[in-house]
Amino acid sequence: MHLWKSFDDLQRAQQPDARYFFLTTKTTRAYYNVKFQRDDFLVFGRETKGLPETLLAGNIDKCIAIPMCGTRSLNLATAVAIVLFEAVRQQG
Repeated sequence: MHLWKSFDDLQRAQQPDARYFFLTTKTTRAYYNVKFQRDDFLVFGRETKGLPETLLAGNIDKCIAIPMCGTRSLNLATAVAIVLFEAVRQQG
């Protein structure tokens, strides 16, 4: 595990073609419709505020959501577990 001081630092340290997926409630693209690859990054925001609007707006085509019916929100650990499980499942 490595802790980065900022998202920009993380991106600079990766290959230019690295793929990032941004979890948000502000899109209709479901996480299970993504074909995840081994070195993809899943980017989650704070539990109370989510990701910054500027980050989402600049990456609108890479935003994904966990569809929820009747549930207002999930805690961060549960959201991470759901999407990470799908990414790992796809890798076999």
